[in-house]
Amino acid sequence: MERIIAFYKKYEESVLYLFFGGATFVVSVVTYALFSAVLHWTYTLAYVVSWFLAVFFAYVTNRIWVFKSEVRNKAGLLREIWQFYLARIVTGVIGWLILMFGVNLLHQNDLIWNGIQNIFVIISNYVLSKLYIFKEVEEVIEDKINK
Repeated sequence: MERIIAFYKKYEESVLYLFFGGATFVVSVVTYALFSAVLHWTYTLAYVVSWFLAVFFAYVTNRIWVFKSEVRNKAGLLREIWQFYLARIVTGVIGWLILMFGVNLLHQNDLIWNGIQNIFVIISNYVLSKLYIFKEVEEVIEDKINK
């Protein structure tokens, strides 16, 4: 049990990101399946709506539990939200292109290609969040620890 706790403490951010990334994947896939297979929406509409719901879920969980953002002022919060959503828009468009590639060019199942694009999006979003969006937050925390 001590090894598990030590591992978690050492890799807490990555473990939490993977957990909430997995939860975001579930939110995205379940809502996409609901819109596509149950409600019979076009795959583009189903993708866009499920993407918005998944991004909202991801922002809240990343801000609170993964990166533990301490940004409280309005300007900093708006910058953080803007960067988060901008990164998600870029990876969302790439995800949509991956989905279109699988569905339109390869004529394969949209549910499978939605899963494939989600894996790409989750990995890309972690890198962008870690290196750019929540970077200043980590620097503030490190400064507080070092004082």
